[in-house]
Amino acid sequence: MKLFAQLEDSLKLDGEEALLLDSVRTLARDRIAPRAAAYDRSGEFPWDNVQDINALGLNAMFIPEAYGGAALSYLVYLASVREISKACASTGVIWATNFHAMKPVIDIGSERLKQKFLPRMVEGALAALCITEPTAGSDATGMQTRFTPDGNDIVVNGGKIFITNGGKADFYLVFGKWSGIDDPKGAITALVIEKGTPGFGFGKPEDKMGHRASSTASLAFEDCRVPRENLLGEPGQGLEILLASLNKSRPSVAAHALGIARAAFEEAVAYINQRKQSRRRIVEFQGIQFMLADMATDLAMCENWLWYVARLVDGGAADFNVEASMLKMRASDLAMRIATDAVQLHGGYGYIKDYAVERLMRDAKVTQIWEGTNQVHRQIIGRSFVER
Repeated sequence: MKLFAQLEDSLKLDGEEALLLDSVRTLARDRIAPRAAAYDRSGEFPWDNVQDINALGLNAMFIPEAYGGAALSYLVYLASVREISKACASTGVIWATNFHAMKPVIDIGSERLKQKFLPRMVEGALAALCITEPTAGSDATGMQTRFTPDGNDIVVNGGKIFITNGGKADFYLVFGKWSGIDDPKGAITALVIEKGTPGFGFGKPEDKMGHRASSTASLAFEDCRVPRENLLGEPGQGLEILLASLNKSRPSVAAHALGIARAAFEEAVAYINQRKQSRRRIVEFQGIQFMLADMATDLAMCENWLWYVARLVDGGAADFNVEASMLKMRASDLAMRIATDAVQLHGGYGYIKDYAVERLMRDAKVTQIWEGTNQVHRQIIGRSFVER
């Protein structure tokens, strides 16, 4: 597909990053993609995919050199998320969640906290970002998890739901409210909790529509004592940390959605080029070509915005929340539309689990929901034009 090949060439990655991205593409195509359907059917966690990712050292991509990492560009990270997600959406979100959870530690964690967790991430640990609760979804200020200081410890009580990598991760970046601060926004605080800490348990993994091989589980904290040194920033600084984290994770979710969209588009193009009706290939019908034109144009434009936002971040931009919301909203809506159209182009076969587009349609849906529903993102974007 010449159009998309030219778009890839426009990234102009340097030698090291270009070689790494080629390695990611090879891994995704040759090892991760062939396993995707079986993992979707079984719902088993794809440990062999995680091991292959760790063998390539991909966690090092976003960890600073001082802690054993390579600290490559945000652009090559997003490109890698897209390639892995194109091969297997479950594996893509498992790996991307490592970045979502650990980037705040990298950005504002104490030196002691970084030394404690970042080298282990380079070695292949898994991480989880823990925000959502039964009473706190898009509105994080409604969370009820409590952090109570007790000498050199912090005692945690409460719970989280819908946590990606829940039960599988080694480290959990947990947001809760600091006891003694009454302001629902000013009380939010962030804390890193290790798996195996007494008083920290997990619920049964959720049985989901899509992303069936990624673990999504609830967390429970009952008088869970965590060293105070695991505090990220200061008590009450959590909302600032959370919003900064989401600004970086939302483009990552967009890259994930665009991986699904690209996979669905390529499956559809391949199918309609060989499937015949009325002695003609389906792709030769004008109505079908109109569908392809819309899919390809929107996909190319959205991928261009992905690279634009990546370069904003790599260039040191501090305020890009509207651009990130535009990207997450449009990419996830597009993934759902392209996946739905891909099923339509397959006809009855698109509804059968033997064809990848059925899985891709199920995988696409949640991208419109997590990291803020698209209704919330439309509000963020629209509100930005209100003159003060």
